[in-house]
Amino acid sequence: MATPEQIIGKINPKLYASNGKELLKKYGSAEKIPVEEVKPRSTVSSENGPSAEHLIRYTSSIEQMEPLYFWILDFMSDRLGLEVEKLYDNFTSSPGSGHFGEFQQRASIMQQQGTKLLADINTVLRSVMNIIYDLKEFKIRLLHYRGLKSSDKATRDASRLALKQIWMDRVDMQKGAGSINAMTTGQLGFQTLRDAFLAVEDESLKLKGKEIDLNDKVKRILKPRIYEFNMWVRESESELKKRYELERNYLKSQVNSLKIYSRWVKPYLRTSAQLEQKEQGRNAALVKSFNTIYLELTLLAKKAVEPLKEYGMDKKRKIKRKYYKCVLVDFIFRGIPQKFAQRGDYVFGGKTNISFKAYALNEDEINKLQKELEKSDVNELFQLIEGATEESLKKMQEEIDYFLDEKEDEEEKEKKKDTSNPFLAMFGVYNKKEENKKTEKKDVDDKIKPDDWFEANQMRKYAAEQAIRSSYKVFEVYKKIHGMAAFDARPPFDN
Repeated sequence: MATPEQIIGKINPKLYASNGKELLKKYGSAEKIPVEEVKPRSTVSSENGPSAEHLIRYTSSIEQMEPLYFWILDFMSDRLGLEVEKLYDNFTSSPGSGHFGEFQQRASIMQQQGTKLLADINTVLRSVMNIIYDLKEFKIRLLHYRGLKSSDKATRDASRLALKQIWMDRVDMQKGAGSINAMTTGQLGFQTLRDAFLAVEDESLKLKGKEIDLNDKVKRILKPRIYEFNMWVRESESELKKRYELERNYLKSQVNSLKIYSRWVKPYLRTSAQLEQKEQGRNAALVKSFNTIYLELTLLAKKAVEPLKEYGMDKKRKIKRKYYKCVLVDFIFRGIPQKFAQRGDYVFGGKTNISFKAYALNEDEINKLQKELEKSDVNELFQLIEGATEESLKKMQEEIDYFLDEKEDEEEKEKKKDTSNPFLAMFGVYNKKEENKKTEKKDVDDKIKPDDWFEANQMRKYAAEQAIRSSYKVFEVYKKIHGMAAFDARPPFDN
């Protein structure tokens, strides 16, 4: 899994990736850079000023990690006024520890409950897919009925022929040997019956103003079939509209059920994911038979800077976007879990490495960072649990929205002048065009515009200075108050 430092380096490789020039030359743009190849770095500080990166190393088998964590959290939020959020929270226990067994048992319970609800969700999903296919078929049929009322003769003729074909295949075919298809292909001498049925429109059996040239035996069979077809057209249209509305309502109820199930399963999946342990590979800190735990925790503290307000710098200049001073705090803990028999919970004592890294990010980069973090979590979760790609889920949602968002009645639609092809519209061609425009606009908006001269030399520079000061202040105050052996280390860190 990519680290926040790597994601920041991907977002702005020129400033926050030590190999940014090489990656940009290799891939052409920041969006195409694989995040795993980024070698991150924080804001570059001046030679005479404080460093942009600091490290605290603390070892105690008695004192716990919680006081360190909450002191830093409260100091950054209460004293420095920074907005703090948790980005990563991972843990791994050695397989031989009691902590591993207990947490695996809790995770198994959550997984079992989540699996039962996921099975129900899959059942509802299959039902939704079947309803969508039925609605598409009904929609095509309704377009044929609407074509009968068209002012265009070619459209009327095509719609009537389509309905006649449906009637012969689904209604008349039930008569067996007495059906039109069977009588036409059989030995009864009605070879012209099928062509005549498709040619005439009503019981008068007229074609282009003249009565069709057929023998009386064929006419006696053709007249009731034409009458039966026209009656079927009148009755089946109203019934099909009712069935279409019923299916739409049923689709809505199934989608609501899907939302409810998803809401129920979400806590189980989230808890199960939180109880999952991160694979550490060949990390020497974890030995199978030892009683050891390894924790990784990352916080992002940020605050918008206002250099114009504080120093009166060119007050007439309009600020295009906000810039933030950011402090990224990484906790890496290796400890020995000890369980209290009275309370039943665990306390941890061991070695803690706390690193502070300063960044200056603008509003677009902050939003991009949040999207990348959410995108990573959501994609991984959906691909592992539902076994469906993002594209397939997106297509299904498009189909659902297409049918549920229909608000106009058929009569109101007919009153409107529409030069578009209804068959293409049924398959969402015009919706896709609008969607493509929105997608293109969204893609353009997602691209981060480079800093102009004022942003690079004033806003970002000021935000970087403030971020370095905030990072150093947390480090220095903690070191003085607790009187512990701390090390002010410049990168790279020795973790």
